[in-house]
Amino acid sequence: MARTIAIANQKGGVGKTTTSINLAAGLAYLNKKVLLVDFDPQGNATQGVGHRVGLRDLTIYDAILNDTKVDDCLKSLSRPPMDLLPANINLAGADLELAKIEENREQLLKKALAPIKDDYDYIIVDCPPSLGLLNTNALTAADSVLIPVQSEYYALEGITQLLQTIRLVQKLFNPNLKIEGVLLTMYDARTNLSAEVGQEIRKHFKEKAYKTYIPRNIKLSEAPSMGLSIYDYAINSEGAKAYVALTREVIAAEENYGG
Repeated sequence: MARTIAIANQKGGVGKTTTSINLAAGLAYLNKKVLLVDFDPQGNATQGVGHRVGLRDLTIYDAILNDTKVDDCLKSLSRPPMDLLPANINLAGADLELAKIEENREQLLKKALAPIKDDYDYIIVDCPPSLGLLNTNALTAADSVLIPVQSEYYALEGITQLLQTIRLVQKLFNPNLKIEGVLLTMYDARTNLSAEVGQEIRKHFKEKAYKTYIPRNIKLSEAPSMGLSIYDYAINSEGAKAYVALTREVIAAEENYGG
């Protein structure tokens, strides 16, 4: 059965989608069966792997709100060799629609993914930069949450709200939800600031802080606009090396869980 990892941070611009794409791709290139779920109305993960969806195409929106079979919404990719559950702007109104549902509205993503969980080793969910019902659905469906944190002042304050949401989801909907890890992104080894933020994160999260950090890297910024993972765009870049290291850490953690 798949290990479902939500990539979440309510702040935008912290490298969430970049991490979702390149962790999923890294796992796929290490011969894991992977599904990338784009759960962000902006659809950046969908576009970032080179897939285009029109307004009439079936997406994650249909799977959670129109009772469409999730199998009918899946797209099979060759580079990287994984499946995609795409998103488009239709998802933008989903929070309002979910709010009108009286029962089990937090469980809709979990319910949609249930029939296919046995088909994958990993399901990676790219969450929206907010703390609404879409995020609650993602955390309810997940086994764990990976939190990308930009190497900047107030990095810890920025995730306090998310940690409160995680605790609430654990209490109400998903008692088994774990923090997979905290990932420093946009790290600049030349600055004292990045080093200080790294120390703070490690002090606060201890072994939950990944040893790997993701550097500021122009190739990582360029790859999504080409519809490519970092491995397909610039395999020898520092960004690619960093995501390979992260992918290996995630797999090692899975083995330590006894998975």
